[in-house]
Order: sequence, then structure tokens, then C-alpha cells
Amino acid sequence: MTDQAFERAILDLTESMYRLCYAQLRCPADREDAVQEALKKAWEKRKTLKDEGALKGWLLRILLNECHNIQRKNKRIFPAEYLPLSAAPEDADSTLHDLMLSLPEKLKLTAVLIFMEGMTGAQAAKVLKVPQGTVSSRIHKARKILQEKWEEANRE
Repeated sequence: MTDQAFERAILDLTESMYRLCYAQLRCPADREDAVQEALKKAWEKRKTLKDEGALKGWLLRILLNECHNIQRKNKRIFPAEYLPLSAAPEDADSTLHDLMLSLPEKLKLTAVLIFMEGMTGAQAAKVLKVPQGTVSSRIHKARKILQEKWEEANRE
């Protein structure tokens, strides 16, 4: 892959990177830092990518590792001003988006990759470094929790 093709591919994946970051980190500055650091590392290691078709999973894995690094460094409670009232993308249903972000961490990550990023179970398993059966189980649990919360929210 040429440097120019790599740059174009990365630009196409920027929105996906921010969505994944949003699911992981509350502080906007931390999200920016994670994306920047992931892009820097991806650029430095671009020659090690053997399969161009795996670029999205490879890049999101780097980003996920950066999010975890920031979480480990911070180990703090975020001030209330960083908690979004409704930070859903403009074209998404904010209630469903907020419900998805309220899922437990492992379920939330899996749900973001499958539902928001359109990955297959196999692709998500690769990014999360878990068996595909684990992804299926997490998606099943996430759907069940989302359905219960959705019904509860619509009753009120």
C-alpha cells in the first residue's frame, strides 16, 4: 500500500475511530489524544500491515489499546461536565445511543463494533482478541439488555 493510499484509507476510517473512542473515553481531550496517538503509531507501523483488507480492524485495535492506556493512566473519576447529556451522532436515535453507552464495558465495545461499525463477528473477534463465540454471546447479552432498557424507557 502506498503512503497516499494509506492516508486516504485512514481518512475514511476517522469517523469510526471517533465512535469507538466515544464509547471508551468520556473526556473529549482524552479521545483526541487516543486518536492522535493511534494514528501516529499506525503511520509508524504501516509497513507491517500485510493484508490491506485488515486495515480497519488493525487500526481499531491500535486505537483500543491507546484508549486502555489512557484509562490506566487516568484512573480517575470524571467530572460531571464530561458526561454527555446526549452526544449521539446527529443521524442516530439519541435514546438508543445513550442506552448502548450504558452497557457494561465488554458488551459496549462489542456492540459498537458490530452495530455501529458494521463489522462481522469474525472481524470483531479479531479486534477484541476473543473467540468468535464470545462475540456472539456478548451480542446476545447486549441485545437482551438493550431491549429491556428500551422497553423500560418507552414505558415512562
